[in-house]
Amino acid sequence: MDLGLKGKSAIICAASKGLGAGCAAALAHEGVNVTICARSPEPLAARAQQIREQTGVTVTTVACDITTPEGRDEILRACPAPDILVNNAGGPPPGDFKDFSLDDWRQAVEGNMLTPIALIHATVYGMIERGFGRIVNITSASVKNPVAILELSNGARCGLTGGVATLARKVSRSNVTINALLPGMHDTDRIKQLLKSRADAQNMTIEQARQQMSADIPANRLGDADDFGAACAFLCSAQAGFITGQNLLVDGGAFPGTL
Repeated sequence: MDLGLKGKSAIICAASKGLGAGCAAALAHEGVNVTICARSPEPLAARAQQIREQTGVTVTTVACDITTPEGRDEILRACPAPDILVNNAGGPPPGDFKDFSLDDWRQAVEGNMLTPIALIHATVYGMIERGFGRIVNITSASVKNPVAILELSNGARCGLTGGVATLARKVSRSNVTINALLPGMHDTDRIKQLLKSRADAQNMTIEQARQQMSADIPANRLGDADDFGAACAFLCSAQAGFITGQNLLVDGGAFPGTL
């Protein structure tokens, strides 16, 4: 299927590895010129070169901390009028409510709620004027089913979800959509941290923890960046213009609910 994206431009945050990299690669394969950012310049440059070689599109890199105003200014200077925005940031650390300070909560909200909102505010009105826009917020399956050790993430990502729900309906008449992708357990650095936490807590090896985690997923495996990127590319497609304000689980069937 031709997704109707050739020649479009996209900002993809935290795209040097993991789910962000999967989204960048999938969009690039559809002919989208991508601007990608991450904190570490070397992995970012390596990922950009890989995407260029595989797709031939223009790949612009911005090494920055997207959770800061300066970082957001940098990426918006590099791509001031994106057709597509994929919001993504590393999740807050796991832990227990009793151990979190107010500063921990502030950092979680800054990174996983306010940063995406700031980028949406900076880009969505240009999308409206041009009559096309796709915004995808990478949140978490914990928005639907809270994870006990991820209380910081649960709260901040639910805040983002609620914060843009009305906006998604307002802008849809201009062929601009705002949706969220809710990853379950994917084989990323984030999951490797969670596997280590589980292994330490239950006195098992990391491989045993991985097998246990996979057994809890109906698909009987962890997801990968390609799975996730393909879902992102479809939500950004011309064909997905009637889908907005939705929270799409990409979790191998792990969410234990009918709706």
